[in-house]
Amino acid sequence: MGLERSWVESANAPGADFPLNNLPLGAFAAGGGAHCGVAIGDSILDVTRLEADGRIEIAPGAGAILGEGDWTAFIARGPGTWARLRAALTEMLAEGSEDADILAAYLVAQADVAMAMPVRVSEFTDFYAGRHHATNVGTMFRGPENALPANWLSIPIGYNGRASSVVVSGTDVTRPRGQVKDADADLPRFAPSARFDFELELGAIVGQPSDGMVSVAEADEMIFGYVLLNDWSARDIQAWEYQPLGPFQSKATATSIGPWIVPKAALEPFRVATPERARALLAYLHEPGPMLYDIALEVALAPAGGRETVIARTNYREMYYSSAQQLAHHTTSGCPMRVGDLIGSGTISGPEPDARGSLLELSWGGASPVTLEAGETRRFLEDGDTLILRGAAEGDGYRIGFGSCTGTVRPARELPDWAKD
Repeated sequence: MGLERSWVESANAPGADFPLNNLPLGAFAAGGGAHCGVAIGDSILDVTRLEADGRIEIAPGAGAILGEGDWTAFIARGPGTWARLRAALTEMLAEGSEDADILAAYLVAQADVAMAMPVRVSEFTDFYAGRHHATNVGTMFRGPENALPANWLSIPIGYNGRASSVVVSGTDVTRPRGQVKDADADLPRFAPSARFDFELELGAIVGQPSDGMVSVAEADEMIFGYVLLNDWSARDIQAWEYQPLGPFQSKATATSIGPWIVPKAALEPFRVATPERARALLAYLHEPGPMLYDIALEVALAPAGGRETVIARTNYREMYYSSAQQLAHHTTSGCPMRVGDLIGSGTISGPEPDARGSLLELSWGGASPVTLEAGETRRFLEDGDTLILRGAAEGDGYRIGFGSCTGTVRPARELPDWAKD
């Protein structure tokens, strides 16, 4: 498949993130609320207005379903509705469309609007499913002989996070406070995190509910699409709190997601198989075919007032467990899944030192600082730093881009008097 041409010329430009092949879903501020839109080139097609004006019917006989300012109600309609809207939008935006002159009035420039949450996140589950990341972290903490926990090669390890702190790209992130214990101290102190970090991930948006156990194939059908995801992490808070129940406050500060949900349908040409298994998986985790995607990813860091430096490049194909496997495993206890559930892939790192998806790995626990373009160094994030995540699958003359996922670190809030020792 090559580039599908659109009458929106910017969508046909070489290297454009949002050609007609893509059509990712997002929400943007408009008229005191939010509208649902689809990215095409450097513009957004206002689908909320199209529906309100009767120029498109999202689900025949269902009436208006985009009035709440996000795509949750649409996604809940299921795969048939997903496919119908994608086909309709493709026809409307294709080169030679008879409606081009009319539809041009429904385009807004991406540069002129603020993006909003594209979906209402029901729950958030984060996994620890990248072998390179798990091996790097385990080596730092336990040594190379015991890098992977005994269960890691058999089970997708995850934890339930906080949906309330999932925010859209562009939202500032305040440095958290928490209990930290210095290596030479007997007891902890309450302080701002000094080892604040990012985690490069891909998030899967669950588009259909479940009631009972589902197969990996069924889980794959339940996924609507994917977003860039940065699961901000306070490493020093985590080090003190994580035993025996894992991360808690260290991961609750914020989880940033990209503003664009790339539909699974757009990623179909880029499916790749998971890596060779070091240990046979139990039958319920067997995959019916390729479940990962060839998506190139990068992380850039821009200090306050400075230029950005790309500090890591990797690929989603490096994951050991796919989102479909993670979702299938999530249902084994009978846990119901809901429309809008967000499944974090876990940190995506590659085998090379510059392919590590966190500063914890890139600086090797702070021992080897990362050098930025202007000569500054980073062991962990400083106030004023902006993190930029990007991703795209490269096709034959086109790309399926995710745009960017950004967030700027702001100083910790002042401690109230009643909390001071």
